[in-house]
Amino acid sequence: MRDVLPQATILCIAALMLAGPVRAQSVALPPASSTSAPDADAIKQRSEELEAMRARQKAADEAAQKLKAEIAALGQDRVRLNQQLIEIAARVRGIEASVADTENRLRPLDAREQQMRASLESRRDEIAEVLAALQRAGRRAPPALFVRPEDALQSLRTAILLGAAVPEMRARAKKLAGELGDLIAVRKTIGEERERLKTDRDRLDAEQPRLAALVQERQTREAEATRDMDAERQRAASLAKQADSLQSLIARMEQDLKSAAEAAAAAELKGVPPKPDPKALKNPARLSPAIAFASAKKLLPLPVNGTRIRNFGGSDGNGGQERGISIATKPGAQVTTPCDCWVVYAGPFRSYGQLLILNAGGGYHVLLAGVERISVNIGQFVLTGEPVATMGSQSQIASILAAPSSQPVLYIEFRKDGTPIDPGPWWAKSEGEKVRG
Repeated sequence: MRDVLPQATILCIAALMLAGPVRAQSVALPPASSTSAPDADAIKQRSEELEAMRARQKAADEAAQKLKAEIAALGQDRVRLNQQLIEIAARVRGIEASVADTENRLRPLDAREQQMRASLESRRDEIAEVLAALQRAGRRAPPALFVRPEDALQSLRTAILLGAAVPEMRARAKKLAGELGDLIAVRKTIGEERERLKTDRDRLDAEQPRLAALVQERQTREAEATRDMDAERQRAASLAKQADSLQSLIARMEQDLKSAAEAAAAAELKGVPPKPDPKALKNPARLSPAIAFASAKKLLPLPVNGTRIRNFGGSDGNGGQERGISIATKPGAQVTTPCDCWVVYAGPFRSYGQLLILNAGGGYHVLLAGVERISVNIGQFVLTGEPVATMGSQSQIASILAAPSSQPVLYIEFRKDGTPIDPGPWWAKSEGEKVRG
């Protein structure tokens, strides 16, 4: 019995500690002097934190300078800029998906840890009882050979009672030890997942400034190419105020606004290749769609990571049907184009909030609403997978377009010749099938 009890005792002690603090008598400590000198360890810790902060700032400055040099080296090479934009946007979205997966795995693990801790806490008295019994049994000395008859009889009776109690104590200790082992395993898994989450978030923090700088460079070049960009924006805002519906807005933009009209004309002339050319999807220098939108079914990637909360054709909560789909996203999520297209509108519009209207050619339009920041200009041609917008920290669109949610929501609508259509047939079935620019 002496070989078994100490191990069980140790496990029960650990279980008791995990279940909660042990009640103990308070010990009076001498009051600290209010005039005592600063703690040397605290001073050392602050110095180390300051030095680490300086090192991080230096690393950030060096990274920023390196990024500026890389962008300057691109010169006017639009092809390389497009390629980098698409690649980095894909990396950012991949990291966003990894972060979301890890958070989803952590939620049930955290809940299970809380349940196990609560179970141990609720049986504090039982744990203490088993612990005390095992400690007493472990300290009990063997009966002496030369004692009074009364003492020998008492020892014998105690041994008989102890022999009957040991199996029960052993079983209870084994059960507690098993629960403790499960809790330790769960905590280890949680630690590994949190470390993975930290690594992914660090990667995201490193990639986002690079993406933002490249987007800014792209837009600067676009603005330089179009000198009257400010006048175009003002004209677009005026047309948006006059439009009373999405169809009216699209028609006004593509007829009355120079850059949008040029985009629409280009879409009509170049938007429908005679036959699909998958190889053209790998060419970042293209200035027209590599594949006709009508031929791109089961190929298009969703423009943002998130959870679909409303589907095309479902109830909109007001007696009508949904004309598009709604995706709840993480704050700050990156939005990319699902297809090659021309931007015919970029700005606020009624209850849609910030709205992007993209002309995919062949009479097809893609609408993206609910973003916080748009990073493309009207008239611009963008490739599949290029970053075009960023989500905010909360929903930016009217509740009629998305289920009640505190999360930001992206609304997506496909239109053919002005009529909303089901986007379902166009989405890729798996990541490997998604169109990549």
